[in-house]
Order: sequence, then structure tokens, then C-alpha cells
Amino acid sequence: MSKTPDRASARPHGRRRAVAPNRSALARAAKKGTDRFGNRSAVVALSLGLLAVAGGGAAATANSADLARTASVTAPSASAAAQTPSPSQPGALAQASSDARATADKAAADKAAADKAAAAKAAADKAAADKSAADKAAADKAAADKAAADQAAAAAAKAAAAAQPVNDPAAAQAYAASRLSAFGWGQDQMSALVTLWNKESGWSTTATNASSGAYGIVQSLPGSKMASVGADWQTNYKTQIDWGLDYIKKSYGSPANALAFHLAHNWY
Repeated sequence: MSKTPDRASARPHGRRRAVAPNRSALARAAKKGTDRFGNRSAVVALSLGLLAVAGGGAAATANSADLARTASVTAPSASAAAQTPSPSQPGALAQASSDARATADKAAADKAAADKAAAAKAAADKAAADKSAADKAAADKAAADKAAADQAAAAAAKAAAAAQPVNDPAAAQAYAASRLSAFGWGQDQMSALVTLWNKESGWSTTATNASSGAYGIVQSLPGSKMASVGADWQTNYKTQIDWGLDYIKKSYGSPANALAFHLAHNWY
């Protein structure tokens, strides 16, 4: 007949009961790892505890020691790698600094070139303005000099005319003969004109009728009528003759007709 096994006495031989890991040691290890290496050490410590519980015994303890040593070697390396600057960083910083200096130098050079160009343009504009002002001043001076020269020439001509004889019957008759064609007459009218103005004034430029005030070769009444031809009507026989021929043309048509009227009325 079978016996009911005694559970108290049924204990397998040759086995050790799993030894629970020293929780105090694990906690200290976890804390120490956390203090030195941060979260990664805490994870390693937790892993060690789990392995000790699951595997048990000396193997778990050995594995825990190995993992702790691994963590103690790996974690500082990772931390050092994180803290140590990459060998390429100093070169990159130097390159960036060199690029910044090159950019600044180029900007300064561009500004200097722009300033130089602006100064050159300002100088050119000033030179052009100065030349324009000088040209204008020269033109104004030339115009003023010409006006002065013209005025001097006119004064000289007037003085020369005043120096000529006022009364010159021969010259006056020669001038009258040269002007007949301008009024549409031939030289056959010259003899009648000579006779007419001989009777009036004797071809004297300054002839004056004491009773009437008629003046000059043509005996204009008043003499100021001849001012319509020239302001020098009192002294210039040419002015008087031009006015007299125009008067004959409009009043009688020809010197011959004017002479016929004069002979009949003693005036014309």
C-alpha cells in the first residue's frame, strides 16, 4: 500500500535553497551608480537585482559582479565620450571664424570701393560744374566785350559822321541819283529833281525857311517829319533825301510832276 509522502521530509538532496540577494548591497550599488553615472547605472543596478532573483545562487552573484564591473568601465567611457569635445570641433570653429573674418574683410573692401567710386563721381561732377560755370563766365564776358565793342564802334561811326561836312551839295546830288531806281524812276528824272531842290534849298542840309520853319534840302515842314526815316535828320543829307523822294512819290508820282506843281504854286 502506498504512503502519503511527508511534505516536511520531502526535501531534495544535493540542492541549495536559492539565496535571496542582499537587497541592501543592491540598493547601495544602485545608489552609487546613480550618483556617479546617472540613469544608466541605475538601470544596470536594477538588472543585477533581477538576475540575482531569477538565477539565484553563486552564479547570479558572479554575474552581478561581472555586470557591475562592466558598468563601472562602460559608463565612465560613455560619460567621457559625452564630455570630451569632438576632435573636429576646434577645426570647425576655426573655419567658421576664418569665414566670418573673410566676410567682414570683403564687406569692408566693398564699402571702401563704393566710397572711392562715390568720391570719384563727386569730384567729376564738381569738375564738370566748375567747367560749365567757367564756360558760362567766359561766354558772358565775350558777350559783354562784344557789346562794348559794338557800342564803341557805333560811337566812332557817329563821331566820324559828325566830322564830315554837313552841307555837301555835290555828294547829296550823287546820293539822290543813286536812289532814283529804288522808287521806280529813271535817270531822266534827275534834272527835274536838281532844279526842284535848287529852288527849295540849294541842296543845303541845314537850309531853314525863316518864315515857315521848313528845314533841310527838301524843306520839310516841320523838319521833324524826317525823323520817321532817321534820328539824324538835322545833319544827314541821306536821311533828308530818302524822306524827300518818298514824299514826292506819294504826293506827285515823280520829280517832274513835283517840279511842275512848284513852278505853278512856288511850293510843293
